[in-house]
Amino acid sequence: MGDDEVSSMRHQGGWIQRLLRGCSDHAGTLLGLAVAAGLFSLPALVFGADVAPAAPTEYRDIPYVGSRNVIWVIAQLHLLLAGFVLGVPMFAWVCEVVAWRGGEKRYDKLAKEFTKLLTSAYSTTALFGGILLFLLIAFYPKLMNYLTDIFFPSFIVYCILFLVETATLYLYWYGWEAMQYGGKKTFHIFLGFMLNFFAFFIMIIPNSWATFQASPVVIAEGTDMARAWAATWNPTWWPVNIHRIIANVVLGGYICGAYAGIRYLSAKTPEERDHYDWMGYVGNFIGVFGLLALPFAGYWLMREIYQYNQQMGITLMGGFLSWLFILQAMLIGVLFLGSNYYFWLGITHRIPGSALQYRKPILAMLVVLLLCLGVWMTPHSLVASLEEAAKMGGTHHPLLGVLGVMSAKMTVSNLMILVTFMSFIMYWRAGKQDTAGWAKIAKAIMGAILVLASIAVIILGVWGYFVPAIIRINYFSTSQVLIVIGVMLTITPLTALLLKSAKTTTEMVWGKMPPRAGYSLVLNAIMVILLMTLMGYARSSSRVHWHVYGVVRDTSQYAFSPALGYASGIMSLCTFFFCMIVAFIFWVATMGDKTKAATESKKAELPHGVPAMAGASSALDAPRAPKF
Repeated sequence: MGDDEVSSMRHQGGWIQRLLRGCSDHAGTLLGLAVAAGLFSLPALVFGADVAPAAPTEYRDIPYVGSRNVIWVIAQLHLLLAGFVLGVPMFAWVCEVVAWRGGEKRYDKLAKEFTKLLTSAYSTTALFGGILLFLLIAFYPKLMNYLTDIFFPSFIVYCILFLVETATLYLYWYGWEAMQYGGKKTFHIFLGFMLNFFAFFIMIIPNSWATFQASPVVIAEGTDMARAWAATWNPTWWPVNIHRIIANVVLGGYICGAYAGIRYLSAKTPEERDHYDWMGYVGNFIGVFGLLALPFAGYWLMREIYQYNQQMGITLMGGFLSWLFILQAMLIGVLFLGSNYYFWLGITHRIPGSALQYRKPILAMLVVLLLCLGVWMTPHSLVASLEEAAKMGGTHHPLLGVLGVMSAKMTVSNLMILVTFMSFIMYWRAGKQDTAGWAKIAKAIMGAILVLASIAVIILGVWGYFVPAIIRINYFSTSQVLIVIGVMLTITPLTALLLKSAKTTTEMVWGKMPPRAGYSLVLNAIMVILLMTLMGYARSSSRVHWHVYGVVRDTSQYAFSPALGYASGIMSLCTFFFCMIVAFIFWVATMGDKTKAATESKKAELPHGVPAMAGASSALDAPRAPKF
């Protein structure tokens, strides 16, 4: 070891000795500093304990907009698009089957045009579905974690079904021309059936997620599949499934009718006017066909809600949401009037000489519809000032208050269904003369059935004021529904048998409808969209401050039901956005037709014998040497 290293070690040893000697001299001061440092470090230790586990985020928000508003709009648009996409394949496939069995090519053309609208809307629906999923995961992670833990097996099934349906739709659409003859046509019909089959399950699986939030069940311990199945089979699952199937048919029919109305108004040739006039008639018929059954499905759904949880039913029908059903009555009333008005226009314009014959029956049906609509729109309790309430003797009007209860509303809704059904029967019989020997007896029987059914519905409605609510709901209201269904199931086949041997006195003329017929088709579609947005808000708000009713509480800043005026604004916004999307889909669907029409018109303008590409200098148009 060198002298330098020894000197360095001695220097370090002296520094340590001086440090220890200083510490012993100032031991009290150092102890005080240590205690102070420990006290100052306590907040840091507490902060570190909070940060280390990092509690999971329950909610996220968008400033000035609100995460619930964004979810509300995107979810409603996705549901409307999905309803259109799931409803259109049903009657497109039926039209193709009718063309295949009956040989009428116009039905095949109609089915293809319906499917063309479907292909344009399918990708848009999937896009909004993906956006909705990402937003739900981002804004409501607590709720999505809970639902994923329960429904994870159904998520896998849903993804598989979506892939299979997409492949089936592509085969169905792009194979239309290639599968028109022989066994290939049968396979194409089978593809259409499978498309609707997959679409049905794609609809009911997400319905189980939504209905579980409104009517959850006790989930026993078991496998993931068993827990998912128990949650799926909740009390309101099948009522919502049936209700949405019918509602999708109504939505798809009226939107296709609106498409036909717009094309009819912009048609340039008589052939186009004839085709789109007939297409509008088919779309309106499909919409009315579903509309007649929709109130029955809605009644079943409300009955199941009351049986599951009476408080939820009272919130819907007797609480602050009860005013939504006044708006619902107005929208449904306008829809009934618009549908009947289109039928009446068809009778007076498509069938020459029938205007005078059917004027009085049409006027009588219009009066009945307006009276029924007035009763349906009458509220049970009025929003009145203290002075007005004192003059009335309370919030119930002394004369009109009796019209605001469900006994009156169920009665008039069934009468409106009967009137609409008879409008269709009248349109069906117009321009035909019965030749069967038993025609007078059959018409007398049908008239008696209609009159007796109407009287029975009114008697049960009035009688409902004098019996307990349980009897009125379980027996009287159900009997009214069964009476109306019985009328339809009796008169429809009798009319078909009469018309089978009837003589046509006046041929139906297409393309003669006035422009207001096209406007009425567009109005009907808007009313359906508003109605679906309204009832979507009602079903969601019935859960009040629960994500999953009675199980998962909403602890966000939006744990309240929006006011009706605010909700009406959002519903109108959703309707506007959806109409813009549908208009874009219509525009995309017509681009090919316009290009094809322009090409054909240019070909028609060329002199005979002149090629369409005259003057072209490409090698394809150059003369070719003959082959030997």
